[in-house]
Amino acid sequence: MAVVTLAPDATVSWTAHDFEPYVIQRHLGGRVTLLPLYIGSLGPDLLTKWYIYGISLFGVEIRADNPAFFHRGWPGAGFTHSPFFALAVALVVYLIFRNGVWAFSLGLGLCAHAVTDILDTNGTMLLFPFSLERVSVGAWAYAGELGRRVDGFAYYGSLGLVADLAALALALFSWRVLRRDYFESRVLPRDPVLRFAGRFLPSEALLAVHRFGFVFGLSRLTAWLIFVYVLHSNPLDLSWGGPSWVPAIE
Repeated sequence: MAVVTLAPDATVSWTAHDFEPYVIQRHLGGRVTLLPLYIGSLGPDLLTKWYIYGISLFGVEIRADNPAFFHRGWPGAGFTHSPFFALAVALVVYLIFRNGVWAFSLGLGLCAHAVTDILDTNGTMLLFPFSLERVSVGAWAYAGELGRRVDGFAYYGSLGLVADLAALALALFSWRVLRRDYFESRVLPRDPVLRFAGRFLPSEALLAVHRFGFVFGLSRLTAWLIFVYVLHSNPLDLSWGGPSWVPAIE
């Protein structure tokens, strides 16, 4: 029981961000490579979600005073959810490493994250630094300020669940990306990081790294569904902007 209930707490981002890189890889082929796509797709939340939900360090609670605003606004870390931040990071990576595929892939992953997150009520600053206004479609309620578990209940009790399932379906349609022959012929030759790692790791380990995001996302999605609907019998509200019991941040 403890393993199942704790598994969702390890998340830093919703699983749509795990599946998106495989869909992008399938459509853009050799112009991108999966590892930086995945790092970019999770990057904005890897940098900020711990401070949104809060951590306890030696009995001291460390957490943003206004989690929702800090996550997506300015001043705060909202700039990480901006296409211009993605462009800046891609440019810096290119100037340092002189690898266009890695730079483009990392920037595209960051941009995909920012665009995906406009679907909730909090939205993202798509025009930062030229505008601090957040763009939002408002399909489901942002509830990060209520803590990780309540945020999970709200997300998977709303149209957020539909978004994750849709991302999974698109990733399943891109299943060829997960094949060994695709990895060895289309991804590995274009990724200098994986080629360097191949000097020390067997090909099976490199393939496992390539597939990690999909397996991790599927595992987290399964764990959340068990946690929300089996262990806690959470209500499902597919109304626009739901669930109704969450005071949505807008």
